[in-house]
Amino acid sequence: MNKKILKSILLTTSLTIGLAMSVSSDAYAATHIAVKGDSLYKISKAYNTTVSNLMVANNLKNYDLNIGQIINIPNVKYIVQSGDTLFRISQKYNISLFSLRQANNIWTNYIYVGQVLEIPLPAAEVKQEPAPLAKEPEIVEEPKVEVQPFLEEPVAEQPKEETQNYTAEELDLLARLIMAETESQPYEAKVAVGSVVMNRVKSGLFAPTISGVINQNINGYYQFTPVENGWIKRAANEESIKAAKEALSGVDTTDGALFYYDDSTTNQWILSKPVAVQYGRMIFAY
Repeated sequence: MNKKILKSILLTTSLTIGLAMSVSSDAYAATHIAVKGDSLYKISKAYNTTVSNLMVANNLKNYDLNIGQIINIPNVKYIVQSGDTLFRISQKYNISLFSLRQANNIWTNYIYVGQVLEIPLPAAEVKQEPAPLAKEPEIVEEPKVEVQPFLEEPVAEQPKEETQNYTAEELDLLARLIMAETESQPYEAKVAVGSVVMNRVKSGLFAPTISGVINQNINGYYQFTPVENGWIKRAANEESIKAAKEALSGVDTTDGALFYYDDSTTNQWILSKPVAVQYGRMIFAY
């Protein structure tokens, strides 16, 4: 190989490594390499952040992860000062107000002095400063290049396969409820409906099973309209099944909500409950 070409490759490699190290240390608290069994929910809990913030910071459009995928853990936080508003903070960091609300799960205009906010800067907006270049290496002889795989997963170290804690019948029932309730709503709303059912199962305030929660009748009233009007009997589509699997795996995009309704309701009882989050026309509450 021509020595000038080899020198150019080495210099380029050095610059690339410097850039990667600079971004990793300055722009993010950490980077996480996805392994088998990972989910955004598990990663968010491990790094004390939120699923929404991870999605915004990594420009993710869905909850799917690939083995070896690098997830950047945001490291930008802001302490609310006197006179601050969410809009002013979003302008300060040149991000959308919706992204700021989504990253912090804040859907009102109330913030308080001293509150710590996550600032969801996407990777493309983070300033990248290359590390200083090392001295040019002296080329003595042409080295042998040994290519290493990007990610090695020794069989002995792979995490154990997680067992499903739900049946095919429960998956089908939950997916049919999701489709009936959110057929024209965004995917986030579909996962959120599944999250509400799972939150009810775990709450101790409702039936202790998925089927029990969905078919529960309290004081003569079914808890979910599709059970009463029969819409739940329709077969679920692929997107609703995928959303049901997300919820069944432990993903909760509502932060513990137990109720939901659409923005056309006039029911004062449900409207009085604290709002957790809104996706499309669907509002989720405690």
